[in-house]
Amino acid sequence: MVAVPRSSDDANTERRFVLHDVPWWMYVALRDALDDQSGVKMTYLEGVLELMSPSLLHEEAKSIIARLLETWAVEHDIDLRAFGSTTFRREAVQRGLEPDECYVIGPLVEGGVPDIAIEVIVSNTLVDKMAVYAGLGVREVWTWRPETRAIDVHGLVDDHYESCPMSRVLPTLDLAELSRHVLTGQNQTQLIKAYQQALRGRSS
Repeated sequence: MVAVPRSSDDANTERRFVLHDVPWWMYVALRDALDDQSGVKMTYLEGVLELMSPSLLHEEAKSIIARLLETWAVEHDIDLRAFGSTTFRREAVQRGLEPDECYVIGPLVEGGVPDIAIEVIVSNTLVDKMAVYAGLGVREVWTWRPETRAIDVHGLVDDHYESCPMSRVLPTLDLAELSRHVLTGQNQTQLIKAYQQALRGRSS
């Protein structure tokens, strides 16, 4: 196994390492040993394992997006169920990861995967996460980048993702409006309140 480090002292820079030729059992053992409280995220794809320590910017942005989306669901009485950064993995396809945030419409069946996974991209991954998501069968992956501050939707078509102008899982959600309220470094409570007022103004 060879590790390739990506590190920096900048609080907004991710720290990434990649290991090659990692057997499935070792990935599972490492993931179970370093539980979600460790702050280390893992992505496994056919023997290649990336370990990443997210930045403050990453964690702030994904939390704001989650709070906004959950506010929208409350305002529209949608049964949107949050599963955070739960590990989803399948040995049969040699894939596993933890989304930044993920959601299911209604109950999550045993052995199931999210309908929506959210990925905040502050730095480039060393493993193809879209290939992991596609192999797991996640219906949509939403990505957000600090350069664009927009949420882009990627819908699963057969065994790959295609860009979509809107969410097919939540077709009534205006993602452009939600994205306008993803403002890092600001009062998050006020952002949520402003978004809530915008939603209520639209429905009145």
